[in-house]
Amino acid sequence: MDDAPVTRPSLLLRVRDPRNERAWEEFLEIYEPLVYRLARRKGFQDADARELTQEVFLAVSQAVDRFVPDPSLGSFRGWLFRIARNLMINFLKREGRHPHGTGDTWVNKLLEATPTGDGEESEFFELEYRRQAFQWAAERVREECQESTWRAFWMTSVEACDVRRAADVLGMTPGAVYVARCRVLARLRKKIEELDGAE
Repeated sequence: MDDAPVTRPSLLLRVRDPRNERAWEEFLEIYEPLVYRLARRKGFQDADARELTQEVFLAVSQAVDRFVPDPSLGSFRGWLFRIARNLMINFLKREGRHPHGTGDTWVNKLLEATPTGDGEESEFFELEYRRQAFQWAAERVREECQESTWRAFWMTSVEACDVRRAADVLGMTPGAVYVARCRVLARLRKKIEELDGAE
């Protein structure tokens, strides 16, 4: 996670105020799905994953004012990942949870894992963050675009449709499809930079 963008410092400052509902809504919209998907990936059932996710964000709300945004100490996402991972272990120990309907030892493997933030789970968490950031940005950019502009981008960039075919389907020239795609990509980059605090 060394070259990963950093979480926007202004958002971290705003969530330090528990009464700032708008900041918390934005924060949870971005990070809650990441924690939930991490828990599901580690074998938690839906209800347990949701309960764990609530515990993680309760812990974050109580500790975020002590988080120091210092790259030498690690990223915010690394800090959040460690909280989630430690609470998963605590949750399993406290609840005496065992895998439902299986005889494997995934719980033991989870309990024995070191909560350093390194490895496969950390990479998964980072990948899920990037997906969530794209989804968050795409929802906002789509609202700002004409439908044909958005479809030109989506067809050529996400669905990997040939530009000429997309132009035919949309009733546009290939040049107009390229322009639309570039405009949407620029807006997406800007939104993600806003989210990440990147320059």
